[in-house]
Amino acid sequence: MHQLAQELVERSRRTPGEIAVIDGTGAHTIGEVVAAAEELADRLGGALNGAPTVLVQADNTWRTLAAAIAIGLRGGLIAVFSRHAATSEYEFALADLEPDAVVAAAETAASWGVSEATLPVVGTALDGWAVHASVTGEARGVERWNGGVAVAMTSGSTGRPKCVVQSESALRYAGQSTIDAVGLRAGDAVAALVPLSSVAALCFGMYLPAMLGAPMVCLDKWRPEDALRLMHEHRVRWTMLVPTMALQLSLVPGSEGLLTSLRAMTVGGGPMNEVALRRAEEHLGTRFLRVFGMSECLGHTTPSPKDPAAIRLGCDGRPFPGTVVRVLGADGQPAAPGVVGPAQVRGPSLFVGYAREGRAQAPGLTPDGFLTTGDLARVNEDGTIAILGREKQVIIRGGRNIDVNEVEAAVAALPGVAQVCVVPVPDELLGERAAALVVSAGEPLTLAGVQDQLEAAGFPRFKWPEFVLVVPDLPQNRVGKLNRQAAVTLAAELAAASSA
Repeated sequence: MHQLAQELVERSRRTPGEIAVIDGTGAHTIGEVVAAAEELADRLGGALNGAPTVLVQADNTWRTLAAAIAIGLRGGLIAVFSRHAATSEYEFALADLEPDAVVAAAETAASWGVSEATLPVVGTALDGWAVHASVTGEARGVERWNGGVAVAMTSGSTGRPKCVVQSESALRYAGQSTIDAVGLRAGDAVAALVPLSSVAALCFGMYLPAMLGAPMVCLDKWRPEDALRLMHEHRVRWTMLVPTMALQLSLVPGSEGLLTSLRAMTVGGGPMNEVALRRAEEHLGTRFLRVFGMSECLGHTTPSPKDPAAIRLGCDGRPFPGTVVRVLGADGQPAAPGVVGPAQVRGPSLFVGYAREGRAQAPGLTPDGFLTTGDLARVNEDGTIAILGREKQVIIRGGRNIDVNEVEAAVAALPGVAQVCVVPVPDELLGERAAALVVSAGEPLTLAGVQDQLEAAGFPRFKWPEFVLVVPDLPQNRVGKLNRQAAVTLAAELAAASSA
């Protein structure tokens, strides 16, 4: 974050009254934000020798930008983390990052379980937040991150949260490619509506407007009506949302035509229906840009606002300049246009790696530098990309990945469960919901009962099944193995019947 920090410090000297952030507490100038950042940088510098790795409570407020500037001024790495994270998630982050400092509200640090023995409080900053720093007084340096400057945790598809490490050059490339594609200009307000604790939101919700010289309009807690009001009131020109959020906006009473100030709204991160998107954008008075990207390779395809709806909404855009997306055929070689196969990507927004045991673990790439995305895709004759689903068993609910194997293991461990199969059921608003087909070993199981037990076990709420469907037997194929496709069909039928 060093380059961005230097740019914003210089801007604060030239135009200190320029509005940098608008959040729930009001408008904040670049001068105010930089002053708070310099205070935090001094606090970190007084407590630690060297460039620190700092885990930060990433709210959608001025504080996140100030923290990023402060850590950039110290030459460190920022790890953004949700205040709603469970203790178990903090423990994963602690093991993967081995941070030198933690900056968070006192109550948040307590809920995460920050240890005073190893990370004692050394002062406050950012208007009262606690600054915890290593008891050794020595930062481990950032060489261990191989050029990484930012980390965020993603739910991933492996059953264990992953800390994705991104470089500043990747953030700048993805941000500038988006600015160019959308046609944004300095001063155009950009809305940060997705929590800044994700890699994509940090890049497109915070870094992009800061680099552009644009006000960052923040919503700290998602409510569609509040998001509409903010974007309309502050004449926001661009934002990025997951499909669920975008569709929810169109369902707010009185929302018709409210987003005519938007040049475009980028939509990605989950299953998308062209008809639903078209209906919503027409209602709101804007244009949606359906995109493909991932935490590991930020926003690497996009259409243009000038493209016809069939391209903007019916496929996933074209690769950013300098990025290559290819599809493999059955022979493992790059396939011709129109062929469906596994997708691979190579480009400047590829991540540094995953954080493991306090350092960046290099990603597994092909010999020619491509990352396998885990998606099935097709490259069309016109160069546009169509993403057709995941290769692995992942449910994407409202833009968040839910690993089927992880949920099955959690439900299978509950008393009274003999067998379980977790599958997606379609949902017009969220894209997919998780349904558990369960064979009971005793008393009949209920949705409320299963969710209560998962809560007691500390299993993350967003991964809970939303349907528990008791069946006498799980579908099997002719050799006695689980027939997952038949399970998907059965669950859809039973879920629809239970909702009727």
